[in-house]
Amino acid sequence: MKAAPTLNHEAHEDHEVATDPFRPSARVAPGASASVQALAAKLAGATGSLAVAHGGAWLDGRRVSDPAEVAPAGALLTLRLPPDGGYPALELNPRDIAYEDEWLVALHKRAGWYVGATPWDVCGNALAALGRYLAARDGAAPPVHLAHQLDRDSSGVLLLSKAPAANAPLQAAFAGGRVNKRYLGLCTGVPTWATTELRTGHGRSAGGRWRIYPLEEVGRVLPQGGGRVRVAHTTFVVAGRLADAALVRATLHTGRTHQIRLHMAHAGHPLLGDARYGGPTRYGGRDLPGHLLHAAELHLAHPITGAPLDLASPLPELFQALLDLGGA
Repeated sequence: MKAAPTLNHEAHEDHEVATDPFRPSARVAPGASASVQALAAKLAGATGSLAVAHGGAWLDGRRVSDPAEVAPAGALLTLRLPPDGGYPALELNPRDIAYEDEWLVALHKRAGWYVGATPWDVCGNALAALGRYLAARDGAAPPVHLAHQLDRDSSGVLLLSKAPAANAPLQAAFAGGRVNKRYLGLCTGVPTWATTELRTGHGRSAGGRWRIYPLEEVGRVLPQGGGRVRVAHTTFVVAGRLADAALVRATLHTGRTHQIRLHMAHAGHPLLGDARYGGPTRYGGRDLPGHLLHAAELHLAHPITGAPLDLASPLPELFQALLDLGGA
């Protein structure tokens, strides 16, 4: 008689059961098999079922898209759970659309939005929410694709394509440096300079986090698959002075991950709210939920028509309130 489907919960030397609370996992016991949905519920109860529904179930390192998929004996099921314990209910409305035409759509991204799928959630992000919005509005969703990335806590213009013909020229424009990206940030302290230009190396640290490297190390191969050190180039202008803080305009000449945040920390003025890179989490008597960085403007040639495309997004309420408080 075939054994009932079970998970092997014994903590063996090969760590068949994970100890990370955000990544519970277990191997399907020998001679057993069951649907991913059933196994996830057995592993983590209602939390496991919710993880599967949000795309947070991984089978042997592959995301599971069908909860009814059968996990064979010996397979490793891993559940990726949200670090903050919740799933954002992100739905767009017409006010979130900054620009739209036949080929493109730009959003006023809000701070706290993920732009794309995370390991624990394929639903609560801007890309998925836009698909749902267009499907509800138009009866069907076109194939939407991100043209670039913004950090979760950054706000501002987020550009996406909604026609395959726009993808290649749009990607080429970003990769070729033909997109003018202008940001506003609130930094710690008041810089002594009115304008400055930073050119540094950029790459991963030994622990995997992004860091600044000396410019002369550009091109160096980093250990443990960390890629190469690449050039990071940003121009900063002080646009306003507050009480022990400043409003800075940043123009990106390269598009490295966390580039502005790293460069401001490197300059001794980390962004307000940027705890990862040394910024304070309170300012003006307010708690700051994340770093204060806003993608204010995006300028490029339209990928299909070639016409100038100038996109802008107003400052979010918290950002503006702190500016008003400081009289900037």
